[in-house]
Amino acid sequence: MEPELITYQKFNDAGLAEQLAEVLTKHGIAYKIEEQSFSFNPTFYADETAKDFAVKINAGDFERVNELLQTESAEEIKEVDDEHYLFKFTNEELTELVAKRDEWSAYDYQLALKILKERGVEMNEAAIAALNQQRLDELRKIDPPQTAWIIAGYIFAVLGGVFGIAIGWNLANNKKTLPNGETVFNYSDGDRKHGKRIFYLAIIGSIVGLYLKISHAI
Repeated sequence: MEPELITYQKFNDAGLAEQLAEVLTKHGIAYKIEEQSFSFNPTFYADETAKDFAVKINAGDFERVNELLQTESAEEIKEVDDEHYLFKFTNEELTELVAKRDEWSAYDYQLALKILKERGVEMNEAAIAALNQQRLDELRKIDPPQTAWIIAGYIFAVLGGVFGIAIGWNLANNKKTLPNGETVFNYSDGDRKHGKRIFYLAIIGSIVGLYLKISHAI
């Protein structure tokens, strides 16, 4: 059985996704590009024109791909334009960029390190590792209690319908992928248990509602 591919990075431009795909192909790394029209939206509004292009790889390849992109970017920044917007960042802003490297491109990350070094602020491996670990610990934190959505979920579940099913499924199964390839649940165990109850209760409510409609129609 082939390992499951998980999202490494999302782009709102197909061309950017293809650029990453070229790097992966060059180094023989398995991947696929998945077009995502929309994901779960608490407002239940989906903008069909807003598409994401998710590049998915094996979780075990995350660190390798990170290193490959950093290596390539380290070469590219040698010809950086002095007008690049990062030169306007303060040292504090550049340090924050380094700490949150998952929110930036590999190019911006390498350039931030270069600018800091030129300003006399050199980040050694130990300091970068500490920032990376701090970032992972921060991203692992679960979201605040979803009390409002739990209440709404039970209401929709009792009334029947897809809203209750969608809320329950999201609460029970919503995950995020960390920069190292690790996947963690977004919500606490308690909220996830409520989500499972809502999900099954909503299914039962939908079945009962459908049965009643059919019964009245006969």
